[in-house]
Amino acid sequence: MSYKAGIVEAISELKDRTGSSMIAIKKVMQEKLPKDKKWMNATFLSSLKKAVADGDLVQVKNSYKLSADFKKSLAKKSKPAPKKKAAAPKKKAAPKKKTAPKKKAAPKKKTAPKKKAAPKKKAAAPKKKTATKKKTAPKKKTTKKTKK
Repeated sequence: MSYKAGIVEAISELKDRTGSSMIAIKKVMQEKLPKDKKWMNATFLSSLKKAVADGDLVQVKNSYKLSADFKKSLAKKSKPAPKKKAAAPKKKAAPKKKTAPKKKAAPKKKTAPKKKAAPKKKAAAPKKKTATKKKTAPKKKTTKKTKK
């Protein structure tokens, strides 16, 4: 099992609403890791970051959730399998009964096209300056007296 598959499995197993922390994901994966394999933390971290970059996971603060798109793709992958099993035993189709012709839906009424908004008036008058700087008096120059 790849690290990405393990991460996805761990997050779905933990079922945290706000997302699963990296530490919790790591613990679940290490429990399921076969005894003969060694835990590679660098691979785990890189696969976690790559999954976020690909859009498979969503990082919320310091937690990770499965993205909505990824959940949909998982659902699509899991649904075709049961259909194949159900399609195996073929039965004779029952003869279809004729149905009464359906009435056509009433045509929708056309709404009057909306009028364009009147052009906005130009800004009334430029705003007056509220704060004016006061002129400061020049500082007096002091001369140093030198001793002779």
